[in-house]
Amino acid sequence: MTTTISRLYDNYADAERAVTRLEGAGVAHSDISIVANNSDNWYGSSRGKIDRDRDGVDDRAEGAGTGAGIGAGLGGAAGLLAGLGLLAIPGLGPVVAAGWLAATAAGAAAGAATGGIVGALTEAGVSKEDASRYAEGVRRGGTLVTARVPDQDRARLDALLHERAVNLQERSAAWQKTGWSDFDAASPPLSPEDIGRERELYGAGTRR
Repeated sequence: MTTTISRLYDNYADAERAVTRLEGAGVAHSDISIVANNSDNWYGSSRGKIDRDRDGVDDRAEGAGTGAGIGAGLGGAAGLLAGLGLLAIPGLGPVVAAGWLAATAAGAAAGAATGGIVGALTEAGVSKEDASRYAEGVRRGGTLVTARVPDQDRARLDALLHERAVNLQERSAAWQKTGWSDFDAASPPLSPEDIGRERELYGAGTRR
């Protein structure tokens, strides 16, 4: 039996390193997915610089510099991250994504009243409440990493996702204070300016 583990990250580079850790632990590429907001057009092409945190340094090189390993840090050339592509998902707007969840969300998008990403997550066993929070997190500029793992390995692999992850409960409580209640796929995507304000508001983010 398998279970689904997920984490939201404020920073694409943090999410990328989480994917690298999962791959290093033996999770198959086909069982991992990443969905990152691209409203601010940080991702241009697979050959261009990927600078999600806008510090002027390619995030893939940063991954290598933090000990992820040169091959893994440079975008996981043989792994999941080599398959990144641009998609449009209702309520999220443009995203950069790879893996099974992205494919499911894109396929379900046309007919899913709650939005392709929420439907894909709940179909994978994520609670509707958490699925809505994850979707809203991506809408507000975040990056979602999701993996299907064996039940017996859940605790070990879930621990690999903790580092620099957003505390979903605390973050959604902050959203609720501003009037948010649930992800709405019919809502317009946030503008780059709105995304920028979100980043300024949370800074490095509340960590789990």
